[in-house]
Amino acid sequence: MKVKNQIHEENYSLYNGDCYDVVSELESESVDLSVYSPPFAGLFQYSSSERDMSNCENKEQFLEQYDFLIEQMARVTKIGRINAVHVTEIVDNNGSSWDFPHEVIKLHTKHGFQYKGRITVWKEPLAVRMRTMVKSLMHKLIVEDATQCFPAQPDYVLIFKKKGDAEVPVTHPVGLEEYFGETPILPNILRAWNNANGSSLNEEELWDHLQKINESDKITKLNHYVWQRYASSVWDDVRIKNVLPFKESKEEDDEKHVHPLQLDVIDRCVDLWTNPGEVVLTPFMGVGSEVYSPVSLGRKAIGVELKDSYFKQSIRNLAVVDQRFAGKVKQEKLF
Repeated sequence: MKVKNQIHEENYSLYNGDCYDVVSELESESVDLSVYSPPFAGLFQYSSSERDMSNCENKEQFLEQYDFLIEQMARVTKIGRINAVHVTEIVDNNGSSWDFPHEVIKLHTKHGFQYKGRITVWKEPLAVRMRTMVKSLMHKLIVEDATQCFPAQPDYVLIFKKKGDAEVPVTHPVGLEEYFGETPILPNILRAWNNANGSSLNEEELWDHLQKINESDKITKLNHYVWQRYASSVWDDVRIKNVLPFKESKEEDDEKHVHPLQLDVIDRCVDLWTNPGEVVLTPFMGVGSEVYSPVSLGRKAIGVELKDSYFKQSIRNLAVVDQRFAGKVKQEKLF
């Protein structure tokens, strides 16, 4: 395999190289789930490498390269299984928006995936402004000319299923048992519970109470509440700072540095769409988030990263993966 470096452990393999080179050599129908965030068609430049997809001259060139990768992702994905792709609309400095998610959907359907829908991941507008420096979010324009102001774009998780019925279904015998996010119990759920049971629990007390019940019962209110939250088309309580360490991986030739994908998003995808012990692939590993999450949740993972500094940071992050939940409960902030 044509890579600069590779690390193999019991539950994960890491490759330092071009994602196309690696994925094209994986066995067909060997991957149970893929979760990743592709370069956003040049919105952020991660390195000066000519093999870096973020280093394209234009959108058309990026889509042409990405097309080759999606063809291989379709080949290695098991029939009936999921690819979850994290994207956003691309807004240029004058506020014009390009529907990048639409292009990603077209490419996946071309290669035999069924588009199953999207999850909107809410983003705080000031944080978006600070990360992207887009002019249309500047507050001074409200004073000067509000026709130049436009909403902050959220992130999306696009859900694709490879056509056909899965040979091995993904099962949750008692439903979803953990919640990855800031607010597992909504105010209306809390009020309904307290009214029905003559209690006056707060959110934290109700969560603890439901977890204790869940230990002895099969399917409980807790399982229904977690699914109710995940089934929403808007995930509005993803913890923006719940990410792996990444600052040490920044290099001098980086134009910009993007916050890694939040673990809450990855954890939900892994928990929803894989069984324990199954294989999760990410062709754009970054600092290791989409490997770290599934391995910490009892799955196996394959990660590919072109950039040397990101690859080195992913090794450091994965070295402590077994400590993730040591002495903690999964819904607490981890970093």
